[in-house]
Amino acid sequence: MANDRWDLSGDNAYSVLGVRQDVDDADIAAAYRSLARVYHPDVAGESGHARMSRINAAWDRLRDPRRRDDYDRELGIYPVRRAPPRREPAKRALSGSSTHAQTQTAPAPTSWLADRYRRDGTGGAGPPPGRPSGSVLQFGRHVGWSIGEVARVDPGYLEWLEHRREGAHFADEIDETLVRTGYRSVPRRPRPRQEKSRRSWRRR
Repeated sequence: MANDRWDLSGDNAYSVLGVRQDVDDADIAAAYRSLARVYHPDVAGESGHARMSRINAAWDRLRDPRRRDDYDRELGIYPVRRAPPRREPAKRALSGSSTHAQTQTAPAPTSWLADRYRRDGTGGAGPPPGRPSGSVLQFGRHVGWSIGEVARVDPGYLEWLEHRREGAHFADEIDETLVRTGYRSVPRRPRPRQEKSRRSWRRR
């Protein structure tokens, strides 16, 4: 993956993100977003590059459940008894149905399904963090966010979006933004000049 070039410099990925080894996937994602809002170079300046690189490297190791399991094996701590996903209380029953309204707990979805809900739920990311740059998304969990703001907080979402039909219109801008912010070392999509030179070469 793109972040494999970054080195954790001997740090444990969990300690870099400031989370315990038994936390659920949602807590890891929340910790990453919180740190990105502080240390991304667009916010912290040049001094944030090194710290943000370690944060991105740690996030890359832990963001996917299978990669996280592999990383836990590298650390020699697998299997880990992880905390169950947080459960949200269900809405209270109508007052006429019972003299004492009871609060029930809905079963929590599996981690991969919860991640899907977080990515696709419209507005799930909350209000934009500020300092917008680029096109503004009118759909998805980052509705109302500019592409530059999403790149600072959740670049993995942009990687996912550029391969989706709804993100095709923004694919070039996403690629340029991820390169500019340091999430990618080189562009993955051909620039107009590159495409033009290829066409001229084919005519010869």
